[in-house]
Amino acid sequence: MGESKRRQATGEPSPQRRKRAGRNGLVWGVVVLVVAGALALAFYLATPGTGPTAALPTVPDDAPPFPAEVDRFGVQLGEDDAPVVVREFADYQCPACARFAVSMDQLKSEYIDTGKVRLVFFEMPLAQHSNAMPAAIAARCAGNQDAYWGMHDALFANQASWSATSDPSDLFIAYAEDLGLHEGRFERCLTGEQPRAKVEDSLAVARQLRVSSTPTVIVDNVPLARSSWEQLSGVIERQLERE
Repeated sequence: MGESKRRQATGEPSPQRRKRAGRNGLVWGVVVLVVAGALALAFYLATPGTGPTAALPTVPDDAPPFPAEVDRFGVQLGEDDAPVVVREFADYQCPACARFAVSMDQLKSEYIDTGKVRLVFFEMPLAQHSNAMPAAIAARCAGNQDAYWGMHDALFANQASWSATSDPSDLFIAYAEDLGLHEGRFERCLTGEQPRAKVEDSLAVARQLRVSSTPTVIVDNVPLARSSWEQLSGVIERQLERE
């Protein structure tokens, strides 16, 4: 009996049909994997702090706590008795810091405003950024009129504009006007000694702790391996569970 007749008699598919069936099965297998992966990714992105615990940075159980006595040299936001403290060392002229600052609204609404987190922000103007110190001084001057965080947001949002100028003072004054600050008081403050001294104290803390790059973010005493919302929220959630 010929091969063709044998297949007809037994109902066995031809090699061409087997190949087509194999290809169809492979295609459907890939589709299933893609859909499952997309659903898993959507769940991960929609749920703050999720993801494998092993992927989050850790420190040994006997690691010393962060020296909280230096917090007074930073700028604080949140309740004093918040169970978790996030500390950020940042340079206002640092592009990576500006990218990380996008997470500020979410951090504030989900954790700071709910009393779960206190933020301590340390200015760390780097020597290679000529406008980083003036920007930090501008933020401190805005803070004298209770608008530090408004200036913080304005500086990072407009970083591309003021970072490339030889004298960014006029732009800083414009941001202060937008925030409703007293222009004369703010302008005088920009050349004062007190705000510069405060920034120098903040920078001294970074040097004392040997912080070498910006942004450096520490949750309680756990330094983040990368400055991302996923890792930040993940470590915060883990620390909250331990309280």
